[in-house]
Amino acid sequence: MDISQALTAFAALSQPLRLDAFRLLIKAGPDGMAAGDIATALDAKANTSSQNLAHLVQAGLISNTRDGRSIIYRANMDGLNALLRFMLEDCCGGNADACTPLINAIAPCCESPSKDTSKDLTS
Repeated sequence: MDISQALTAFAALSQPLRLDAFRLLIKAGPDGMAAGDIATALDAKANTSSQNLAHLVQAGLISNTRDGRSIIYRANMDGLNALLRFMLEDCCGGNADACTPLINAIAPCCESPSKDTSKDLTS
């Protein structure tokens, strides 16, 4: 991730409804949520929710797929991983031991049985 992509991601997350939607989709996991369910959960109008979700898609933080008449949104964990890697790239001046507590604190939430993302954060 370069600085331009990071700024796009941070700009997308800088609006309360978008940040809430992103956190909701992280909580929803790989099944994601339908656009209408997201709007309902966030007590937002459908068109407002849709515009905000589009910003998150453009930033690479979420993805969407059509399922019949619904659009299902999912958190893009690769996008989140890239943003975290960007933020931690120069962590502690190259002293990886100093960053270990931070990485260990966030790693359990991001691990999946098939992939250990904590290794991605430190590579």
